[in-house]
Amino acid sequence: MVTKKPTTIKDVAKKAGVSISTVSRVINDSKPVTNEVKQRVLDVIKETGYVPNPLARSLVTKKSQLLGVIVPEVTDTFSAEVLNGIEEISKMYNYDILLANTYSERELEIKNINLLRAKQVEGIVMICWDIDQEIVNLLENSGIPAVYISKTTRDFDIYNVSTQNAPATKDMTQFLIDKGHKKISLLRTNYHISNLADSRLQGYKEALSENGIEYDENLVKSCGTTYNDGYSTTKDLLAEGKKPDAIFVTSDEAAIGCINACFDLGYKVPEDISVAGFNDVKFAKMYRPKLTTVYQPLFDMGAVAIRMVIKMIKGQEIGEKKVELPYRIVDRESVLDKKEK
Repeated sequence: MVTKKPTTIKDVAKKAGVSISTVSRVINDSKPVTNEVKQRVLDVIKETGYVPNPLARSLVTKKSQLLGVIVPEVTDTFSAEVLNGIEEISKMYNYDILLANTYSERELEIKNINLLRAKQVEGIVMICWDIDQEIVNLLENSGIPAVYISKTTRDFDIYNVSTQNAPATKDMTQFLIDKGHKKISLLRTNYHISNLADSRLQGYKEALSENGIEYDENLVKSCGTTYNDGYSTTKDLLAEGKKPDAIFVTSDEAAIGCINACFDLGYKVPEDISVAGFNDVKFAKMYRPKLTTVYQPLFDMGAVAIRMVIKMIKGQEIGEKKVELPYRIVDRESVLDKKEK
């Protein structure tokens, strides 16, 4: 079978009876063209299915209409819901997205930043669990407008969108204490961030201290963000023989794994062990028992971040470099109120 050659701009020009430069002006809306000629060219483009070469178009307009998004794990529920917000706003402003997955590996972060530079993206949103000065410098030196969605941006003068992680964790810990729980385990999914830098751990410690509960490092475990991470870490915790009243997992997906591990080891949730999560992803309210969690506006985080990038591209003023969006505690079924018993 002979493969049909794609239609070129030369083919469109010939069929419309105009010059190649006229077709280019119609496509890029760069110079005035009469309505009659413009419509004739558009009709030929529709008839032939011609698709403009984006590289050639960017050479004319000096704009690629491409935005880069770097994620630590594309299948992670946090990243997926943030991406929904990014994509929605990008479409509104006629930008396409180039997505780069890093698996939280430093070399891939650097490689993908350089790859997006080579693809001439006009702006970048970087979703990452942890950042350092080298990554910040690399993006700054690229000259590409960039906004971060990360938990570890306090010490950097960069554009950032987040929620108040320490207060949110403190409030959930306080919520568990108010429900009568004293022996509270924390499965911290910021496992690659040092204890001193982990604002969620600090919020947990503050709530314990203010309620006269001694901090027990044996109740704090490092944990990944996935279902399997939550499942295996919970089994390890309970195997140590120190059954907590409640387990607070700083990832909803890992919290679901935690609940199933409890059931498989013979514990009922929330009757024997209460479980709380963080993020309020879509399936948190679909699972049984429905997950009590910290709501983060993940869609809005993505939408705000990409809107900031587009403002920077257009040279518009941005009010604040660091934007913190509101959170709230969502009380569902996975936490027992022991004071009512």
